[in-house]
Amino acid sequence: MVVETTVGLGEGKHVEASVPAYVTGTRVEALAELERRARASAPEHPRSPRRRRLLRRTDGFLLVVDGVWQSYVTRFTVAEPVEDSTAPEAKPLVERFDDGVPVRPAWPGRPGPG
Repeated sequence: MVVETTVGLGEGKHVEASVPAYVTGTRVEALAELERRARASAPEHPRSPRRRRLLRRTDGFLLVVDGVWQSYVTRFTVAEPVEDSTAPEAKPLVERFDDGVPVRPAWPGRPGPG
């Protein structure tokens, strides 16, 4: 997954990209994990958000946060790695409840897996 976000202020405003995680599994599973991250995202700018919009795209999500003077964008994209000279070992997805809490270990007051 790739995250591109607007950073900086004024004329120093620019976009930075990162690859926060590698996900093994289906495209649907990768998009579900990406959506979870997009919903939980709290960008540094704007410091005084007035409006937050999360939009679904075919390859991921677009988060648009309007501030007092400017809008800031974060793009969350599912992409298949083709080459990475120092790729970390892929980790399997963690099964989660709708609110993001992991299914395992068993949590008090929640149904078990299955």
